[in-house]
Amino acid sequence: MAKVVIFDVFGTLVQIRNRRSPYLQLLKLARLQGRRPMPDDALQLMTLDMTLAGAARHFGIKLTDTQLQDLEQRLAEELQSIAVFSDAPEAIDVLKNAGIRVGVCSNLASSYGLSVKRLLPMLDAYTFSYEIGHVKPDPEIYRAACASLGIEAGHWFDSHGRVLMLGDSRQCDRDGPREVGVMGYFLSRAGNGDFNNLLEFAKAVVSDD
Repeated sequence: MAKVVIFDVFGTLVQIRNRRSPYLQLLKLARLQGRRPMPDDALQLMTLDMTLAGAARHFGIKLTDTQLQDLEQRLAEELQSIAVFSDAPEAIDVLKNAGIRVGVCSNLASSYGLSVKRLLPMLDAYTFSYEIGHVKPDPEIYRAACASLGIEAGHWFDSHGRVLMLGDSRQCDRDGPREVGVMGYFLSRAGNGDFNNLLEFAKAVVSDD
């Protein structure tokens, strides 16, 4: 049986019901000011711990008070709309009741971290890209997620333990983890993945002893 299960967050455990895209809007304002988009803009937003105002300063974007208030309102509305998928609490309970430690590994801007922890307080560990400076599918973020749960990546089936991961990205949650010895699986609620829902996955993990 697995000793550790790692979940992706957005699209897997939680969903945003009202997308207001404050960071995308911030970058649009940057373009209006003549700043050309850079290939690593999104990477910087997800690997640096900074507020919207801090991101504006980082990118050299000048915001009026009204513009900043609009962006912060967009962010507040988006955060308020985050909801846990209905199958998530039961799936997590199934795993934890079987003695399996459960954590998350997610690419996200720092503004979202506290909301995730508030909505999912029952988890054993949280690994966020903005805290460790790496994004999926960089191997370092999976290793950090394993370390946060007290286990070493790279052991699928031997006595050192077995680590499984589930998420809604083939690249980030299935293929990337497998490169470092974490058994990744692809979640598709549309029915074309390794698993169709979280409870199906949790029951499969627990029964695989």
